[in-house]
Amino acid sequence: MPVSRSRKPKNSKQRPGPAKPAPARRSRPAPVRFGVAVLAALLVCALVVGAVSALGGGGGGGSPTQGESPTAPQGNPAESLERRDADDPFALGDVDAPVVMLQYTDFQSAFDGVHARDTHDSLVREFVDSGVLRIEFRQFPINGPESDAAARASWAAGQQGKFWEFYEVALDEEFHQNEGRFSEERLPELAERAGVADVDRFLADMESEAATETMTRDSNEALSLGVSATPSFLVNGQPLQGAQPLDAFRTAIEAAADAAQG
Repeated sequence: MPVSRSRKPKNSKQRPGPAKPAPARRSRPAPVRFGVAVLAALLVCALVVGAVSALGGGGGGGSPTQGESPTAPQGNPAESLERRDADDPFALGDVDAPVVMLQYTDFQSAFDGVHARDTHDSLVREFVDSGVLRIEFRQFPINGPESDAAARASWAAGQQGKFWEFYEVALDEEFHQNEGRFSEERLPELAERAGVADVDRFLADMESEAATETMTRDSNEALSLGVSATPSFLVNGQPLQGAQPLDAFRTAIEAAADAAQG
């Protein structure tokens, strides 16, 4: 708000009154930037209130196993949501594996980091490499601008066949949210560590319309399931929430495999 100024007297005989103190300037708050997933969340909530009303206040606090589980959709969710695209750079495992696990992730979630470091590689060795499990990754950046940037960066790495390498590098250590790990300056370094060959293309792909479409599609899918925290999983349609220990995934995957064979 501009500072008010006292008016000059109309003539020399008229004396101005005492000057009023100028009102203090109010500092403007910094504009809030939402990631694509958050904007998608607001849009979906406005359009499909009935579906999203089932969302709980799951959270980023507490133990890794806390938070509400995603709600399995009606019908056969494995058939309705799995993509089974042989050329999908965001999937691991055989396209005809009997078990498909959908993984909804925010790269800034501490619990996603726990899963990546403690459980992911074991699942790959035990179930993906043996042909039992296929993992299909979904982007769900819900923790602000750096989450959105990390999601876009991982997608861009995937365009050069390095998504899972980026996933490993991005989550290979603990860090605090919004501390700059996924800033514009540091993302090229992470891409190079992941083996991305063309960093200029990587940066251009991050800002592409295709990246935006993927963020929106994956986020809307998560919201339609009632996902409110990450990591969240669907194992042949059965929900599993949080950075669960390996045995919890082993039980869910073996049960799904038995059911698929039956």
